Amino acid sequence: MAFAFYNTFGREKQQFKPLREQKVGFYGCGPTVYNYAHIGNIRAYVHHDILVRSLRRAGFDVNHVMNITDVGHLSNDSDDGEDKMVKSAEERGKSVLEIADFYTEAFFKDTDKMNITRPTVVCKATEHISEMISLIERIEKNGFTYLAGGNLYFDISKFPSYGDLALLKLDDLKAGARIEQDENKRNPGDFVLWFTKSKFENQALTWDSPWGRGYPGWHIECSAMSMKYLGEQFDIHAGGIDHIPIHHTNEIAQSEAATGLKPWVKYWLHNEFLVLDKGKMSKSAGGFLTLQSIIDEGFDPLDYRYFLLSGHYRSQLRFSFESLQGAKNSRKSLVDKVRGLANRLGIQETLINADCVPAVHTDLRGFKEKGNEEISKYIEGFDRAIEDDLNTPRALAEVWGLLKEAPATADTLAAIFDMDRVLGLGLEDAVKIKNEAKINENNDEQEINEQINKRIEAKKAKDFTTADNIRQSLKDRGIILEDGPAGTTWRRM
Repeated sequence: MAFAFYNTFGREKQQFKPLREQKVGFYGCGPTVYNYAHIGNIRAYVHHDILVRSLRRAGFDVNHVMNITDVGHLSNDSDDGEDKMVKSAEERGKSVLEIADFYTEAFFKDTDKMNITRPTVVCKATEHISEMISLIERIEKNGFTYLAGGNLYFDISKFPSYGDLALLKLDDLKAGARIEQDENKRNPGDFVLWFTKSKFENQALTWDSPWGRGYPGWHIECSAMSMKYLGEQFDIHAGGIDHIPIHHTNEIAQSEAATGLKPWVKYWLHNEFLVLDKGKMSKSAGGFLTLQSIIDEGFDPLDYRYFLLSGHYRSQLRFSFESLQGAKNSRKSLVDKVRGLANRLGIQETLINADCVPAVHTDLRGFKEKGNEEISKYIEGFDRAIEDDLNTPRALAEVWGLLKEAPATADTLAAIFDMDRVLGLGLEDAVKIKNEAKINENNDEQEINEQINKRIEAKKAKDFTTADNIRQSLKDRGIILEDGPAGTTWRRM
């Protein structure tokens, strides 16, 4: 496959040519683990997942590295605001590391529910302080730093191409134009590599360093950890568009200052925001929606994945529960059609007991030689869509076209499962689960009805705690109870 990605560095689509043949080094900005991820955050990780799945399907060996920020991230991407980790720990009466561990686990529970492939390497900032210090020493040795007020700063005036990613000009970065003025900074865009003095007393996590006991600035962690696992030059760096003007701009400056100004990253990919009627979703604004929020409203996490795939990652996507309901209906229809095809082919038991899908024809000539031009036409269309900067809306359209127009054969089903290796909608699992569920359906119904009767008796006895626990227990299994004039009925989510 010949991929073309929109490279933020240059603002154009470029043919993808990795630095090493068939091997891809990819760094995706990970979470700051001081709270639950909101559904806007999750959009970025679905984008990263589609990228990785697409490259692997095309035969690339992808080394996907993701950071976990558990120290040093202030509430503003620049060097002002509160420390997010410390603030969360104080509010919850926990240690910073307890907060980090809890929300890291919560993050990966969410990504698992979204069918997002785990990264090859997950690296925590607190476990890579020595790498950060070593990198800062290289930057200092090359003459890009200065000490002021107890902190070590990066001097952007020494880096001529500072701001190229964000299309910023050094002359335009006047004092106070972009960030709150710091009296220790020579230029308003300068940033801290290592804090020994900050506005916070009793900083929770500090380490010894050549500049004094303190902690790293946020930006240095990504440079240090990506270089450790991907080398001093790698192929792709991805994140949200909000990282472009400061975080990613600073990453480039410090990385290339350390390595002698050689290009650090070849392709920069950025996803747009998920927006609500009131604007961009953010934790700082409050009232953000988590994945559990939409699960509680009766949606499957894969309904949300389908919703995200219906928009291109570089376009703003407006969220509403009405639009999510539309995605839910579309996904259900897709799953039903795939299940129907499997039923007509009579291969359900084969799928249940198999460790892999039926043989997938990745060589389109195999289809054409069999006279399956209709199938190969849609696979070719799907490939073109994915190759064209991961155009998932067009790719979904090709899946629907294949289902509607291609013959009802095992090859068609295999082609659909092959496409879903990229989309990640769990279509093969949906077929397996449906047929496995049929085996136990009668037993399930009897046990559910028994639980409903126990709940009715509990309510009669005014034991509402037991009644509520039964409702929640059934909900956790995907069973929704509905009370009405005629009594209590149930349905599956």
